[in-house]
Amino acid sequence: MNTRADTGANTGADTQATKGANGIEIENLNVWFGEHEDRVDAVRDASLCVPEGGSFGLVGESGSGKSTILRALTGLVPTWSGRMAVLGRDLGRRRDREFYRSVQMVFQDPYASLHPRQSVDQVLGETLSLHGFHDIDRRINKLLDDVGLGPAFRFRYPHQLSGGQRQRVAIARALAPEPRILLLDEPTSALDVSVQAEILNLLVDLRAERGLTYLMVSHNLAVVGHMCSDVAVMQLGEIVETLPVEDMRAGRTTHPYTRHLLQASLGEMAAGA
Repeated sequence: MNTRADTGANTGADTQATKGANGIEIENLNVWFGEHEDRVDAVRDASLCVPEGGSFGLVGESGSGKSTILRALTGLVPTWSGRMAVLGRDLGRRRDREFYRSVQMVFQDPYASLHPRQSVDQVLGETLSLHGFHDIDRRINKLLDDVGLGPAFRFRYPHQLSGGQRQRVAIARALAPEPRILLLDEPTSALDVSVQAEILNLLVDLRAERGLTYLMVSHNLAVVGHMCSDVAVMQLGEIVETLPVEDMRAGRTTHPYTRHLLQASLGEMAAGA
C-alpha cells in the first residue's frame, strides 16, 4: 500500500498520451483529507482499470469514497498517492488543457452545476470558446440536438428548465470539448424517477455513437447494471470486490458486503412494486 512518501513521483505535469492505452488506470490509490492527527483516509489502496470504450461502475453507500476517486482523477483533490493514468498518461498534481479536453464530468445536481444567470447558449458557447472551437453557432445547435433538446432551448435559463432538461444541458456541456472519457457522478439521483430512465438511455446512446469511456458512481445497483459491464464495490474507502455485471445480476459474489447491497437493492425494488 502506498503512503504519502509516494507522492514525489506525482508532482509533475501529466505525461504524454499513449495510443491504444486503457481509458483509465488506477493503482494503489490513497486519498486523504487533513494532516497528522486530523487526517481522514477517504480512499485506501484502490485499484481499477477501465478499457477505452468501456463502462465501469463504482457502487457503495454514501461516504464509501467512490465520488472521491472521481475528484482525485479530475484534480479537485490534491492529497493522494499511488498511480492514476488516463488514456496512457500518468497523472501528476496538475491537469492541463489537454486533460480537460479528453476528460469531462457530469455532476449529480444539474441545477447546482449550471450558472443560474447564464443561458444555455452562454453555457455551451463559453465552454466551446475555452477549448478553442470557432464554429460555435453550429456546434451549439448540434450539441442540443445530440442530447434531445433542440434549438428551442438555446436561450433559456436554468430556472426555465425541468430537472431532466438541465441535466441534458450539463451533458451537452460535457460533450462540447469532444472528450473521450466521461466521469458520471450519480447523474440521475437528483432527478424524478420518471426522467431517470430517459437520461440513462441517452447516456447509453451517446457512448455507442461516440465511443466514449464511462466511469460511473452510483449507489443504485439497477442503474449500474443498466449502464456498465463491470463494477467495483466500495466500503469504508476500500474496493472490496470487482466483478462483471453479469455475475452481480446472478448473485455470484464473494464478499458479504456485495451480497448486502444486492439484498438491499432487491428489497427497494420489492417495496416500490
